[in-house]
Amino acid sequence: MTGMFATSKAGHDMGKLYIIIKENEEYVYLTDGRLKPVEAPKKKNKKHIQIIRKTDETIKFMIEEKKPISNEMIKRAIYEYEHKLV
Repeated sequence: MTGMFATSKAGHDMGKLYIIIKENEEYVYLTDGRLKPVEAPKKKNKKHIQIIRKTDETIKFMIEEKKPISNEMIKRAIYEYEHKLV
């Protein structure tokens, strides 16, 4: 699931678009590069997100290779997805 886009289904951030940067059995860690930067991702229960079956390949590769991801990369990927540039 890492590298995939997801939207929040519950909470004050309902409908907000994020990228999953980490996961465990019950939770995912989401970032948008702005309010929830890579350094402090949002911890959210898996049942409270809607996964979008679209992955940013660059970010997925960076996560798999354990390379640092910048907030600018996250913001750019979300912008491109929202404006259908990918």
